[in-house]
Amino acid sequence: MTTTSPQVESSSPIRHTREKKANDFTELSHLITESGLMRRRYGYYWTKLLAVPLVLAAFVLVFIWIGESWWQLVTAAVLAVVLTQVAMLGHDAAHRQIFRSGRWNDWTSLIIGNLFVGMSYGWWQHKHTRHHANPNKIGTDPDIELPVISFTPDQADRRRASRRGALGWMMAHQGVFFFPILLLEGLSLHASSVRRVFSPEPLRRRAVEIAFIAVRLIGYVLLVFLVLSPGIAFAFLGVQLGLFGVYMGMSFAPNHKGMPLVPADVKVDFLRRQVLMSRNVRGSRVLDTVMGGLNYQIEHHLFPSMPRPHLRAASRMIAPYCRDHGVAYTETGLWQSYGIVIRYINRVGLGERDPFECPMLQQRAAV
Repeated sequence: MTTTSPQVESSSPIRHTREKKANDFTELSHLITESGLMRRRYGYYWTKLLAVPLVLAAFVLVFIWIGESWWQLVTAAVLAVVLTQVAMLGHDAAHRQIFRSGRWNDWTSLIIGNLFVGMSYGWWQHKHTRHHANPNKIGTDPDIELPVISFTPDQADRRRASRRGALGWMMAHQGVFFFPILLLEGLSLHASSVRRVFSPEPLRRRAVEIAFIAVRLIGYVLLVFLVLSPGIAFAFLGVQLGLFGVYMGMSFAPNHKGMPLVPADVKVDFLRRQVLMSRNVRGSRVLDTVMGGLNYQIEHHLFPSMPRPHLRAASRMIAPYCRDHGVAYTETGLWQSYGIVIRYINRVGLGERDPFECPMLQQRAAV
């Protein structure tokens, strides 16, 4: 029986390629750390954390003051925007961007997510962690495994076999329906959270999550129906939940949809796994605020705990670094990104396959 000597293994091209790719991110991480972009921004975040309860309390007072009026549909739209911005702050806390203490970040996420927004922190953290570990990886990334929209050719093939007539036509044109479907996303997020906190699966601080979500959802609905008549109350809830879902979806949709898919059996080094499967959305600081920093998706995926205010500066370092190392760094305009998402989803629905193959596999550079 023959064996491979350590000398032969260490000198193999494959091993050198693995080491080089690992060193690429190590070098970038050192540059980012040395630049000071990982340091905490306590003033920025404390200002937001203190503003959240004040803004929500002010909204409740205005809501009660306006009372029975169809003008409440305007306040519903405002609340949808406010709650989305609050949810984005909870996203930052969940990624350990706000405090050094994991416990402080966890409780901040629980209060923001469960008590203020009505979403389970435990459910979201489990789902989002898996997404960050393997963005756009088939069979692993939960963000491309949705019951209504097909994001991979295999999903489309399975669903196409069982859908005929009008349903088949809708699937072939699913990109057109993607954004309208987001009107139901707000309700879906609340429903998924409630199911998760009452499921038998393990969940830290289950009692706290249940208590916070119960106070938020039950208290909110009671307040709406105490102040408004049933007709206006239902309209208010419809506008608020619908626009909340659309805003959330339009903030997250441009980031990965339409980027390459990674086959389940392909391994990609960390730098390329995060950069090649992510898309940035260029724009002003106003867009940074509107999208909660999610428009710097590449930087966020490479350095999830980097405070949001530093992402713009980090992009000016990471983009040229990627170009120098032959790693495609994708950046588009906002409306262009939405067009890409719609065309991509339609192409999946029509059964196209080749455009979604991972470039790392095509180049045989994946290890």
